[in-house]
Amino acid sequence: MGDVSTGEKVAAVVAIVGHLAVGVFPYAASGLLVPAWGIVVLYALWLGLAVGLVRLLRGDRRRPMLAPLVPVAAVAVWFAFVSAGEVLFDWTA
Repeated sequence: MGDVSTGEKVAAVVAIVGHLAVGVFPYAASGLLVPAWGIVVLYALWLGLAVGLVRLLRGDRRRPMLAPLVPVAAVAVWFAFVSAGEVLFDWTA
């Protein structure tokens, strides 16, 4: 393992802060629309993405410059899950 560049550090911080922000909003705010079991599924997916984020930032095969894509993926997963719930299960606010 070599030294971590400033750009990699910035990418890591942006990714971590972004992923935590996505965990608070929109995931937590989904409780207004999504039933309790759906929130559990959403947070299980969010935790899985968090594990993927940690794997991107640590270890022999780290790729910190890809880490900022994890919060973007988390928002996409949230949007797809809530949209599918609205169509399939008639979730409404």
